[in-house]
Amino acid sequence: MFVGIHHTAISTPDLDRSVAFYRDLFGFKVLFDFPWDERNRAFAKTHALPETAGRVVMLEQGDSRLEIFEYKTPVPAADIPDRRNVDLGICHFCFEVKDIEKEYDRLLAAGMPMQSELVSQANIRNCYGRDPDGNLIEIIEYFDTVVED
Repeated sequence: MFVGIHHTAISTPDLDRSVAFYRDLFGFKVLFDFPWDERNRAFAKTHALPETAGRVVMLEQGDSRLEIFEYKTPVPAADIPDRRNVDLGICHFCFEVKDIEKEYDRLLAAGMPMQSELVSQANIRNCYGRDPDGNLIEIIEYFDTVVED
């Protein structure tokens, strides 16, 4: 059962600048600020890369959340100069679900290409897949206690 869109994510070369922009101009507050390095296997799994490193900040404004990533590893590809409204650009968006195993199986059976298996980390279980246009979609379930694979 889908609950709703949990957050939208963007990737930036300057995290502090982006956080300041959304905080100062739109009233977002920092929910968490999390650096990670190449030893974080959960990020490697969900990002489907041998290793990643960077920092992520989750911003919150009311019921809205914006997640902003700054990657150090691997080096991100350059963005499209003078991006237009029609150009691709959102990093991913996230659906919060209940019974993630059931939803994962249902989406897989429906032909949704999955980038990762279900991954447990702290009090969440999540995975990433792609829509027909190749946009990344995260599926996430929150738990009251720590969950393990």
